Amino acid sequence: MKLKKPKFWDYKKPNYLSNFLYPISKIYELFLKLKSGNKKSIKNIKTICIGNIYVGGTGKTSFAIELMKILNEKKIKACFIKKQYSNQFDEQKLLEKFGKTFVNKSRLEALKEASEKEFKIAIFDDGLQDKSITYDVSFVCFNQQNMFGNGRIIPSGPLRESLDNLNEYKNIVVNGNQKDELNNKTFFSENLKKLNFYNSTYQPINLNDFNVEDSFIVFSGIGNHNTFLEMLLLNKFKILKDLEYPDHYNYSKMDIDEIISLAKKLNAKILTTEKDYLRLQENLRQNINCVKINLKINQLNEIKNKLDNLYESV
Repeated sequence: MKLKKPKFWDYKKPNYLSNFLYPISKIYELFLKLKSGNKKSIKNIKTICIGNIYVGGTGKTSFAIELMKILNEKKIKACFIKKQYSNQFDEQKLLEKFGKTFVNKSRLEALKEASEKEFKIAIFDDGLQDKSITYDVSFVCFNQQNMFGNGRIIPSGPLRESLDNLNEYKNIVVNGNQKDELNNKTFFSENLKKLNFYNSTYQPINLNDFNVEDSFIVFSGIGNHNTFLEMLLLNKFKILKDLEYPDHYNYSKMDIDEIISLAKKLNAKILTTEKDYLRLQENLRQNINCVKINLKINQLNEIKNKLDNLYESV
C-alpha cells in the first residue's frame, strides 16, 4: 500500500524527527556522491530532462507537455521518454495525447529507439537522477506551496539530492497558483546565483464542462493535492469535501463506491484530476468528472528561444 509523505518534510525548519533521521540522510548523501555513472549521449538527437529534486508533486508532466506543444508548433519532430513503472501508466497515457511516447525500463534504450526513428528532440518526463544519460538541457521543477520543504535529503526531508546540485542543472521552474509572483531567488542560498528562473500557473481548460453553482466532492492521488484544490477554489468551485490519496494511487471499486455514496449523501458531483481519471478502470469512470489543466508559462518567449537554440544545434 502506498503511503503519504511525512508532514514534517514540509515544515519550514527541521523538527526533532527530522533531526533524529538526519544521520541517515548524510549517509545517503554520501552514497549519492560516490555512486558513479557512465553517462552517454546519442548522436543526432537532443535531450531535455524535466525533473525534480523534491519528491513528487512538482508539475513535471505538465511542464513537459507545454514544451511539446511549443515544439509541435515549430514542426520539430519531438517525442517523450518515460521510464516504465507499473504505477505510472496514467502519466504515460497523458503524454501520449500530445506526442509519441517511448516507454522502456531503460531510458537510454528508449532514447536509442527514438534516435533510430529520426526524432530530433526527446523530452524526458523525470530522470534527473539517472546516471546513464547526459542531458543537453535540464529543468528542475518545484511546487510553489512546498518548494524544497525543510531543505534536507530523504529520509530527514523531501529532497532526492542536495540543493547545491541546482548549480549543475541551471534552470528552475516554479509551478503554482499564487497571485503574487514570487521572487524565487529568495528561496535559494546565496551560492546559487547563476540559475535561470521560470514561473507558471495551473489553469483549467474545460471550465465550460462545469456549473460552478454545483457542489463538488473532490478527490485525487497526485503529488500535491492542495495545489489542485487551490486552483479549483481560485476558479470559484464550491467544494464540500476533499479526499486525498497517495500519489499514483490505484483506486479499487470499494474506494469509488465510497466516494459515490458520499456524493449522494451530500447531493454533490464528483471531481478529480485528468491523471486520476485515466488511472480509473473504465467501468469505474461513470459519474466521475475530471478537470483538464493547462500550464501557463510566464516566460514563454525565453523558453521558446532556449528550444530554438537547442534545435539549431542538432
